[in-house]
Amino acid sequence: MTQLPDVSRAPTMTDVARVAGVSHQTVSRVLSGHPNVSAKTRAAVTQVIEQLGYRRNSAARALATRRTHTLGVIAVNTTLHGPASTLAGVQEAARERGYLTSAVTLRTATQTALAEAMHHLAGWGVEGIVAVTPQRDAVRALAALEAPCPVVTVEGGHTLDLPGVSLDQNLGARLITEHLLASGHATVWHVAGPPDWLESEARTQGWEDALREAGAEVPPLLRGDWSPLSGYQAGQQLAGRVRAPRGRGAGLTAVFVANDQMALGVLRALREAGLRTPEDVAVAGFDDIPEAEFFPPPLTTIRQDFASLGRASIGLLLDHIEGRTAESTHLVVAPELIVRASTARRSLPSGE
Repeated sequence: MTQLPDVSRAPTMTDVARVAGVSHQTVSRVLSGHPNVSAKTRAAVTQVIEQLGYRRNSAARALATRRTHTLGVIAVNTTLHGPASTLAGVQEAARERGYLTSAVTLRTATQTALAEAMHHLAGWGVEGIVAVTPQRDAVRALAALEAPCPVVTVEGGHTLDLPGVSLDQNLGARLITEHLLASGHATVWHVAGPPDWLESEARTQGWEDALREAGAEVPPLLRGDWSPLSGYQAGQQLAGRVRAPRGRGAGLTAVFVANDQMALGVLRALREAGLRTPEDVAVAGFDDIPEAEFFPPPLTTIRQDFASLGRASIGLLLDHIEGRTAESTHLVVAPELIVRASTARRSLPSGE
């Protein structure tokens, strides 16, 4: 190795090559992970890079390669657990693949808001965009836009034939409903999410399909807005039905709530009404938020693999950016049933 460069300026790739005694092209190959570099040379160059504190000039690299290695993310309603966790999963997956992310979060996804978000991201030179759009109106607005770069959706693209990735919400609801039926309940009541959310629609459909296939009664639907307060209000209605004379609340021994936050409200309402969970009414949620296992009692729920959603969406987007033919433009991630104390098997009284 030769003399170290002047420390009064930032080291360059030329400095690394000179000190390591290799060509500029060899240093470039080491930095890009090219396979045609011997282990000995790679180690020597890496040592010099660390010794000099060399950092790649991203702007120069972008000019030379016409690649910024930056991806855009548009996410809606990130105050909620699902969209926020999906955003985090997408950003982590991008980092794993060597990409930076520039994110725009929206409260509402109108066509105007989405167009402005895309224009903003295009100005930053993103190579593609992941759009976390779980509401039907947001997907329609997205589909109507002329995107400046490849776009992949998370939770929503399937309905309008946009490339996308989603969790199998319908299957998750089926798993919960079938678990409760197998635990000895004659039927399962449901507190659904808002009707304009695709996830809510799919969970409701899965619940209803599982009941019908089992020959069980489909009870009246209750709705919330994903908040604990709306779950609490629904729980008060449920408790009133349980306490009603025989007939109105007959068969109300199990409830599937469309997310864990609403399930928290349902649990409190039932508890305040003097009803025990799971002895009087079993309760299950959806999402497996970090607090779910600490609910009183610990909550049975569906775990969403947000890391897998992120990796699948970034992988699909990079296939489009780099011109590879993807096996499918619609990828589905499987959910996982997590059984806890809130749905313990029901002991039927003698004669029932």
